[in-house]
Amino acid sequence: MISVVTGASAGIGAAAAEALARAGHDVVIVGRSRAKLDSVADRVAAVSGRRPDVAVADFTSFEDVTRLAADLLDRYERIDVLANNAGVMSAKRRTTRDGHEVMAQVNHLSPFLLTNLLLDRITASGGRVVTTSSAAARTGRLDPRDIDRAHRRWSAWLQYGDTKQANVLFTVELARRGVNATCFHPGVVKTGFAPDSLYMKAVLMVPGVARSPEQAASTLVHLATTPDGVEHSGRFFAKSALASASRSMTDPTLAAALWETSRAATGLSTPDRT
Repeated sequence: MISVVTGASAGIGAAAAEALARAGHDVVIVGRSRAKLDSVADRVAAVSGRRPDVAVADFTSFEDVTRLAADLLDRYERIDVLANNAGVMSAKRRTTRDGHEVMAQVNHLSPFLLTNLLLDRITASGGRVVTTSSAAARTGRLDPRDIDRAHRRWSAWLQYGDTKQANVLFTVELARRGVNATCFHPGVVKTGFAPDSLYMKAVLMVPGVARSPEQAASTLVHLATTPDGVEHSGRFFAKSALASASRSMTDPTLAAALWETSRAATGLSTPDRT
């Protein structure tokens, strides 16, 4: 089993890579920092006896994501799991070199692009796509015509909620197209996530609220390794169990509109799969 885990240089992704390797998967870890990835690879090798492959890519760049996909297709004849775990929360509005708000690109558009570029290889392998979303998706008010919130009131947490809603809608549309796809809420996690958010700093100080990266990664691993990741395609999970999702998180019309907007935004030129 070959499992590609993005956002694996720390936190949930690193913990998931360790757990998947223990389960016998050949893991490919993806992140921005080669040094951090090498450190994670050492940890994975120590617990599993197998050193994972490493791939460096910056999800603020579509060029980097396209290069990553080409590299993965060249190196691996099959891909059994793609874990879309890379994500960011930015308290300040920032724009990528591709002209998109950074959360919109890192949390949704780049995973959308990577998944589509790898999709034939994943489906040919009978594989599955697992995406790290959030309960914040319930706060989302996504407008596919304005995924960067360029024409609506800017709020970092509203935008984050929009991108997490996009993760669920992407999962819904993948499932409609016949792909084994699930997503999940990891909980509040003790990681370096949202380092410039005073709100997150306050939440993490409340005893008993935050989970460890290993606890948070357990649902990702569950969906990557058990029948739930296939039998409940298109569904939202929390703590390794089915979780409720709002209408705005599962609306098929909204999911289809987001898909088309995302294709245009990423410049995806591969034939559409319907």
